[in-house]
Amino acid sequence: MKSKHKKFLKKLSKFAFKSGKLFPEDGYYGEFGGVYSPEVLIPAIQELEKNYKKSLKDKTFIKELFYYYREFCGRPSLLTRADRLSKEWGAEIWLKREDLNHTGSHKINNAIGQALLAKRMGKKRIIAETGAGQHGVATATAAAKLGLECTIYMGEEDVRRQNLNVYRMKLLGAEVVPVTSGNKTLKDATNEAMRDWAKTVEYTHYVIGSAIGPHPFPAIVRDFQSIIGVEARKQFLKYNGSLPDMVVACVGGGSNAIGIFHGFLTDYKVRLLGAEAGGISDHKGENAASIMFGTVGYFHGTKSLFIQDDDGQISNVHSVSAGLDYPGVGPEHAYLHQIGRTEYYAIRDKEALDTFVEVSRLEGITPALETAHAFCLAKKEIEKYHKKKQKPSVLICLSGRGDKDVSEVFRLIEASK
Repeated sequence: MKSKHKKFLKKLSKFAFKSGKLFPEDGYYGEFGGVYSPEVLIPAIQELEKNYKKSLKDKTFIKELFYYYREFCGRPSLLTRADRLSKEWGAEIWLKREDLNHTGSHKINNAIGQALLAKRMGKKRIIAETGAGQHGVATATAAAKLGLECTIYMGEEDVRRQNLNVYRMKLLGAEVVPVTSGNKTLKDATNEAMRDWAKTVEYTHYVIGSAIGPHPFPAIVRDFQSIIGVEARKQFLKYNGSLPDMVVACVGGGSNAIGIFHGFLTDYKVRLLGAEAGGISDHKGENAASIMFGTVGYFHGTKSLFIQDDDGQISNVHSVSAGLDYPGVGPEHAYLHQIGRTEYYAIRDKEALDTFVEVSRLEGITPALETAHAFCLAKKEIEKYHKKKQKPSVLICLSGRGDKDVSEVFRLIEASK
């Protein structure tokens, strides 16, 4: 890796809440990132960037954020050894238990942070897009806790797949708006949320849930989620006296992955692996593996890798997992892939479903379908080490629990018989 990339990674790997230096001033990660949004949104984006920079240097804000992380979200999340999986798969497997956070996933880390920012900016209302519903639930939860109005946009197909989380959002007082346009999934929900924000910027803050969108959103989401990697690195060293051979996380837009990767970004001997949604085939429209099958383009306010046609039109995508059903990836992931610091592999729907069941039965933990992709990738990579007669140490980001997916998984299993 070239020295200029190592210097940039060293800068990025400094924990924002301790150094304030994690923020890319120009909004770019190499060639990716930037602001490519409608003119009507530029004042709101600039306001957000200004307030966020101030917040990083405000001890009162940082103290309040970490109070909520500790007393409301339940941090630090546990690092636990997966004993039966370790024995069955022939590796030392450790799980960063984001599924044990309040609301059941890593999404609350970012939602509570952005909700606090919204209050700081004097906004009375927050909105969000959601696919699997976990970000929607986290945002609705943060809104309820802080006394904010809340509207969640969710594709109609995802409303069907994730109706438990829809009920949870409504119970928390949020308005859930089913989106019937396009493929009726996450991409379309994001489109509608953007339209809402453009009309209501004076009193609304858009809580983007993944490391996507125009600058400064990818940096903000990454910063709030980097607590995962910071904790995990310290915990792994404490229990093992060394770092893992590889860190594995699922990647849609990429929030949980960028969060845990940042704890190990300059530990160059640690492999950082992302599991993308391989869907049912490599054909366009039958997967959502943006890094493996995407090309450079512009969408939802940023420059990154997107699955698109030859004319630059964003294609419909597919994944069994609603949370990975997005045609692009965050710009920082695109950059890390481009310079060779991270590796990404596609996991098929059936592989993820099989691993969902296997992990549940072996470990007594039902992972989110998104996370099942990460488990499956870890299992495949472990087998490669076995061919070299090696027994690797593996850290998996267990980004969320799978309660929301159980009915859909059983429907699919029954349909396949």
